[in-house]
Amino acid sequence: MQCFVSQSSLIVFMMTIISLLLLVSLLPRLTFTVNGTEAKAHSRPYMVSIQSNEKHVCGGFLISDEFVLTAAHCWNGSETLTVVVGAHDLRESKNSDRIGVKSYIPHPRYMAQFSWNDIMLLRLQEKVNINNYVEWISLPKKGEDVEANTLCSVAGWGRLETNGSLSDRLMEANVYIMNKRECYDRWGEKFSVTQMMCTCGHGGSCRFDSGGPLVCGHTAVGVTAFGYKLLCNSPEKPNVYIKISPYIPWINDTIRNKK
Repeated sequence: MQCFVSQSSLIVFMMTIISLLLLVSLLPRLTFTVNGTEAKAHSRPYMVSIQSNEKHVCGGFLISDEFVLTAAHCWNGSETLTVVVGAHDLRESKNSDRIGVKSYIPHPRYMAQFSWNDIMLLRLQEKVNINNYVEWISLPKKGEDVEANTLCSVAGWGRLETNGSLSDRLMEANVYIMNKRECYDRWGEKFSVTQMMCTCGHGGSCRFDSGGPLVCGHTAVGVTAFGYKLLCNSPEKPNVYIKISPYIPWINDTIRNKK
């Protein structure tokens, strides 16, 4: 898939959008999300909601029955977080469990001002019960890469639009991996070619989706890191993810040592 189109194609596309908007104006008002569509309930059993004072602040994902992977910026260094597993609609607790965090383990070289090494492990206070609603996801091998234009997906309970409300139900969207050089051209020095990857697509991540996984096939290859603050899923400033494969040795060592 090509993420950017010619001017003539863009004009046709915009005329189509205008026509659709006129049609929608005649219908009962509906709310659509920048993140795509609602996920099938419990189809992503690895997804967790990371919460502060029982309010969703970030996404995350299970990589074992005891550890969650998320973004380092999701923790301010002093607040107490809890992790909700097995959830789809955060207003319901029928199939979900709330678990405390035993250890916060941000990457030792995390640099907040540059978003470098923006990755963190959470060790849970107790092991999760693996079932139809709760399961971990596989990680890539050390150094493994994903080719540009690969179809992947993202999910989360973040904002439904740039300045909108958070979603109670898990949302998902298909995205395509972008060429790293193009990502760098869009973000400049803020983008690390070795540590990061970015995506484009009709839907995408928004605020409070941070920490959630970028999934290609059945593997989590990235951690949602940042996007353009003024416009979610901006075509000019694509969403950026921390690439997981360079951190596999650190992840494995941390889990093995169980800090």
